[in-house]
Amino acid sequence: MFDKVLIANRGEIALRVQRACKELGIATVAVHSTADADAMHVRLADESVCIGPPAASESYLNIPRLLAACEITGADAVHPGYGFLSENARFAEILEEHQITFIGPTSEHIRIMGDKIEAKETAKKLGIPVVPGSDGAVNSEAEALKVAKDMGFPVLIKATAGGGGRGMKVAHSVADLGLALSTARSEAKAAFGNDAVYIEKYLQKPRHIEIQVFGDGKGNAIYLGERDCSLQRRHQKVLEEAPSPALNAAARKKIGETVANAMKKIKYRGAGTVEFLFEDGEFYFIEMNTRLQVEHPVTEAITGIDLVLEQIRVASGAPLSHTQEEVTFSGHAIECRINAENPRTFRPSPGQITYWHPPGGLGVRVDSGVYQGYRIPPYYDSLIGKLIVHGKTRNECMMRLKRALSEFVIDGIETTIPLFQELVTQPDIVNGMYDIHWLEKHLGKP
Repeated sequence: MFDKVLIANRGEIALRVQRACKELGIATVAVHSTADADAMHVRLADESVCIGPPAASESYLNIPRLLAACEITGADAVHPGYGFLSENARFAEILEEHQITFIGPTSEHIRIMGDKIEAKETAKKLGIPVVPGSDGAVNSEAEALKVAKDMGFPVLIKATAGGGGRGMKVAHSVADLGLALSTARSEAKAAFGNDAVYIEKYLQKPRHIEIQVFGDGKGNAIYLGERDCSLQRRHQKVLEEAPSPALNAAARKKIGETVANAMKKIKYRGAGTVEFLFEDGEFYFIEMNTRLQVEHPVTEAITGIDLVLEQIRVASGAPLSHTQEEVTFSGHAIECRINAENPRTFRPSPGQITYWHPPGGLGVRVDSGVYQGYRIPPYYDSLIGKLIVHGKTRNECMMRLKRALSEFVIDGIETTIPLFQELVTQPDIVNGMYDIHWLEKHLGKP
């Protein structure tokens, strides 16, 4: 097991990793920008190192400074959390070159799955069903038009190096294609430094369902059920639940085994999430995230397995702590992403939290790195916390969520809590009858 883990992240995920390390008896190192000097993860770590000014490019994304922090503190492993450098293959390589363990997959797997086209081709070879689309990147409007006409409109243009909805545009007809193509390329170039795009069939009313997998890097892998992440805005997840209201046990087992078998073939190591669109009983692979997901707590709630602790164990060379037969699913869980944003316009709302009262009680969990008096900096993602509730049934879970949301009080800034209080009263949400377009249609109402 590791002696000391440096956590190359901030906010609630840094605190989440700290907790798992402490339960394993591992010392922790927090890194922080000058804007995060008073953050909770810094206060609670065994050691902390300032790695630069507020801009992420000069701190949390600065590999030399993170490496120096490891050397200064003697950290023998790094947990990247999610975002920032969590899916940066070169970061993983550099750490290994310096005999520091990257708590995650191999750099090869990060690189393969980080390129959407290569990931899709790999999924095909591994027997994972994929969305119909172009064979690789499209290099001209004429080529895009041919591909789109062959598969039929509407089509989705996606950046090969994309994520978070950037570099992604829908073309509903020939007239839309040129602008959608150029806009997607411009966004991709600005966000990722790579303007390559490809085309997929645009499904009309799919759900977004992802499968949590875990491998030991030696050819053993298991799946830990699915999460339904269909409530989205601009391709950004807002609420997640497990299990999905759209799947039955047979469908869950079939897709879970398909994904786990694929991970066995490539000897995948650590936590990973294979994401699908699901429509008319069919799954279509869209991407794989080679890291911990924001929504991992709902899987922990229904399986009782600490995914972060398991990441650390596997990275240290230990075998998986569970066989597939030992994995059981109990009850239902829902997570709401609490952001420092206006609940209708989603405009960021940084500032000082003047009052903080999180909910409690049976089956209620709040993951957050903020506290009363904390000032949310304007430089980073607006996620400030996650409310996770668990119940024996989906109905009990929904009722518990309503109760928890009514107790949650945050003053001094705007948050998305009022949005969730509204959503849990909507019949479609209560009944689990929604798709990936539902939220944007709802928000578009006068």
